[in-house]
Amino acid sequence: MQLLKHFPKKSLLYTMVFVISAVTYSQDYKLDNDTSFMKIEGTSSLHDWHINVEKQAGNIVLHQSETISVKALNLTVESESLKSGKSRMDKNTYKALETDDYKNITFKLKKATEIKSLGDYTYEVKGKGQLTIVGNTKDITMTLKIEIKDDMVLLSGKNEIKMTDFGIEPPTALLGTIKTGDAITITYEATFKRN
Repeated sequence: MQLLKHFPKKSLLYTMVFVISAVTYSQDYKLDNDTSFMKIEGTSSLHDWHINVEKQAGNIVLHQSETISVKALNLTVESESLKSGKSRMDKNTYKALETDDYKNITFKLKKATEIKSLGDYTYEVKGKGQLTIVGNTKDITMTLKIEIKDDMVLLSGKNEIKMTDFGIEPPTALLGTIKTGDAITITYEATFKRN
């Protein structure tokens, strides 16, 4: 205590700010579309199907100290960048997603409810967020894996949703003889790079 008495107050304040900022800080990372992957899978009365996402954007903000906290996570998918490799299927998909009126599908994290360290700068994150499709926003829960590597964040996970929860009528083909299942699975592996 005697030492602190003789230590200039301004110098002490600067030192404390430096120590705190060196131990804890927030960093914003931007999604890299070229190295990120997202796939949507589903079923139908004829066969299983999948569609790849070709255009996505977003960011993640991490606060790092002894562990991490996720301050923000935002994702945007361009609706007409969903590609199956089959033009008729893509046309039915865009019709179901009403892409003339709704150009994007968006996700926004509301809260990370639990973060568990898996070691080696890798974490399991459970959270709640809002997914918006064809103008309908629903709360969803998810479990993510976050890995921090140098100036990158690798995020991966898988979620199942029902199309009807978002007011989407599952597409049909051949006068309704082929019907698509309501449940779809979204698998993603996103790479975020430091801004």
